[in-house]
Amino acid sequence: MKPDYINFKQEREIGDIISYTFKFIRENYKAYFKSIVQIIWPAFLLLIAAVSYYTYSTIGNTFMFNQDGGFFISFGSLFIGLLLYFAVMNVAAFHFVKSYVHNKGEINQDEIKKGVKTDLGKMFGLGAITWILIFVGLIIFIIPGIYLSVPLSIAAAVLVFKNESIGGSISEGFHLIKNNWWMSFISLFLIWLIVYVISFVFQIPVLIYSFIKMFTIMEENAASGPNVADIFDWVYLSLTIISSAIQYLLYAITPIGVAFVYYNLNEQKYFTGAYESIENLGKND
Repeated sequence: MKPDYINFKQEREIGDIISYTFKFIRENYKAYFKSIVQIIWPAFLLLIAAVSYYTYSTIGNTFMFNQDGGFFISFGSLFIGLLLYFAVMNVAAFHFVKSYVHNKGEINQDEIKKGVKTDLGKMFGLGAITWILIFVGLIIFIIPGIYLSVPLSIAAAVLVFKNESIGGSISEGFHLIKNNWWMSFISLFLIWLIVYVISFVFQIPVLIYSFIKMFTIMEENAASGPNVADIFDWVYLSLTIISSAIQYLLYAITPIGVAFVYYNLNEQKYFTGAYESIENLGKND
């Protein structure tokens, strides 16, 4: 066991879940992001291509729907790109944690790649179902969508850690959050919020450039008025794409938080970590 090994199989309070999520990233970021990037880069490049096309077809055309259907094609490409990227990212991240837990802090990359190949199809299907259910829930009355987001987020972890089917993962996700929805929701919300704030920092260059460009255009066209389309030039598009790329990479932090929430809930229901500790004590004796 590595001396700095973090035991996932423990009950933790909300504050501990948040702190251990970022402690894990801080102590393992090199191995973690190296492992993740080796697996997600094809999906990541496809996503960036979709983001670029979508950005060009909307902002590049002053937010107008093209008559040739370019907007709808770009939106569909972006949706599929996001769905594929988050499926690959989640399955790679959870298998990294699974390898970390199984090997007591050591990482087996071959083990991770094998697991990704096995579970990627199921994760993609679960992701599609998750997005559809949350979208329908938000459309119906917002609250159902928010409620469903918690067990469905946990279901993604269940799929990998318990090697469940899509249906079994969803069912277990609801079982785990029973009587613990609020704790799980607050933990996941705070993790997403912190990651969003961190990623928002990389949007600042885009905002600064937009402000300077708008101010310059207003001065140059004081009489006729500014043309909004002039703001969205190739520099703006490039900065937007770069900042989006960094943001999507940073989102790889969130599955670590989901893993801690999952293990906390699993420990409360099944006491697996406690039983393992007792067994290990018996072996040591």
